[in-house]
Amino acid sequence: MSGPRTGALIAAAAALMTASASGQSTTATPIDLAGLLARVGERVAAYYQRAQSIVCTETTTFEVLSDSQQDRHARRLAYELRVSWDKVDGEAPPEPNVLRTLKTVNGRSPRPGDEPMCLDPKPISLDPLSFLLPRHQAEYKFTYKGIGKAADGHSAVMIDYAPVSKARPEFKWTDSCFSIDAPARTTGRLWVDRFGGDILQVDETVAGPIDVTVPKTEERKSGVSSLTLDRSDISIRYRMVTFTEPNEIVLLPELIEQMVVLRSGGAKRQRTTHKFTGYQRFVTGGRLVQP
Repeated sequence: MSGPRTGALIAAAAALMTASASGQSTTATPIDLAGLLARVGERVAAYYQRAQSIVCTETTTFEVLSDSQQDRHARRLAYELRVSWDKVDGEAPPEPNVLRTLKTVNGRSPRPGDEPMCLDPKPISLDPLSFLLPRHQAEYKFTYKGIGKAADGHSAVMIDYAPVSKARPEFKWTDSCFSIDAPARTTGRLWVDRFGGDILQVDETVAGPIDVTVPKTEERKSGVSSLTLDRSDISIRYRMVTFTEPNEIVLLPELIEQMVVLRSGGAKRQRTTHKFTGYQRFVTGGRLVQP
């Protein structure tokens, strides 16, 4: 039920003027990392099973920042959001997807042409925890880093990860925006609940510099002939949400923050924030229950 996909995929704008926690490690006895990752995979699968009956409001804000000021023309979108992860006739479920329905643009009802802009969240996108499902864990290298505190103060097991693939960066352009898949430049850290195995926080970095190939058509349109990604940092945080009738506590997304630093002449920082509020749950008879 989150936004950007972790695991080396980021998006950024070429024409920047137009428009992804900290803790202290302590010495600890080595743990059964394989067993803990198996538990994480089980908890992520259980999360997707529960999340299918929950809807919320996702508010997304895009800002372009410079050293002297913040872009006053930030774009703010509100979506109704839910997760889809359905099994078909006993087969393994497909990838868990986030489904979005646009509700407002900058505080007003959508108008023709409001959506989509190339940096807007897609109506259907991969959920960011999907790489922790058991069938995908072999695509990553995981390393135990000790015990620390997540951003919300909870004590957590810290596990670093990186994609196994060392493939060269790949770029895909859509209008004046590009996405980049750079597994060899990607590292991340999981903050895992010490007792339940739930994911409390995910931090990920794509480190540059990575030179971006600008297509001739885009160069003619935007005037951008060279572009370099310096870095992209993303942090995803989760919180406990309590429901009643029946009583249930579910760990759900609270906030996603991403900062992308690009250079094209001067450096520009692009900040994207996703906030998740107004959780409601479907129960028998299609009735919505608020937490």
